[in-house]
Amino acid sequence: MSPTHVVTVINAPSQPALRADAAGSVRVALQMAGASTHAWSWLDEGVAFDVPFAVEPGAGDVATAQSHARQALHNVRADVVVLPLAGRRKKLLVADMDSTIIGQECLDELAARAGVGAEVAALTERAMRGEVDFAEALQQRVALLKDQPVALLDRTYAESVRLNPGARTLARTMHAHGAHAALVSGGFKFFTSRVAAAAGFDSFGGNEFEIEGGNLTGGIAGDILGADAKLARLKELTAELDLDPKDTLALGDGANDIPMLQAGGLGVAYHAKPKVRAAVAARIDHGDLTAVLYLQGYRAAEFVRD
Repeated sequence: MSPTHVVTVINAPSQPALRADAAGSVRVALQMAGASTHAWSWLDEGVAFDVPFAVEPGAGDVATAQSHARQALHNVRADVVVLPLAGRRKKLLVADMDSTIIGQECLDELAARAGVGAEVAALTERAMRGEVDFAEALQQRVALLKDQPVALLDRTYAESVRLNPGARTLARTMHAHGAHAALVSGGFKFFTSRVAAAAGFDSFGGNEFEIEGGNLTGGIAGDILGADAKLARLKELTAELDLDPKDTLALGDGANDIPMLQAGGLGVAYHAKPKVRAAVAARIDHGDLTAVLYLQGYRAAEFVRD
């Protein structure tokens, strides 16, 4: 029986500790779950491997196979994800920015320089966990930045904003293979425009600070872009690029990413909050952003690196 699904196992590239016996353990676990397995292969030796399989009719199901595969490696610090083989490589990436493509929350960094770091960070955490309304929390955070000079934005970006490991490789590799990479954010275009350029994204979106006389007013210009806007952008790009929704990939970590993660052909929770991890099937808790390429079957030799 030809394989229909694949187990991809990934650990952190900085600690390439996977061994061949881990693949053997996954194969045995899948067989015990009623699946027929096929030859496994390294995507990157020590970092990621694939085990293709098929579930025999009446012998089991994919959910059981996934549970068995994860249990087989419960003592290994690795991500274990089961996905269909069909349509594995996606043609559209829509990614969140803060704490996903970059390692920071831009508003938190800005607030720290404005002397209101603790208040803003607390609101950010609650919003990302889905404990408070995102738009309301965003308005409250920005209001605390009233009268701060625009120059503080430049300083914050230069001093604090850093791409997460694998961000450039992810965006550039997908672009090189014909996919469109879009950066979307409930944050602000001042930052998304710069991060998109640094990482190699094709497009970007975000909110706009209201500015008067070179200072922030504490307000937001126009409608607030949150969870609904992220989902809408995913759908807009899918239509503009004439894609099937199955050909899309959404990536994020916070509660306001959940709608787009659930709508994408593949939704990936990246080092995400508990509510987000529970909402989607594909989770990356150990790997860096190159894990999103491994999930699509890319081998390390195909990556476009700096």
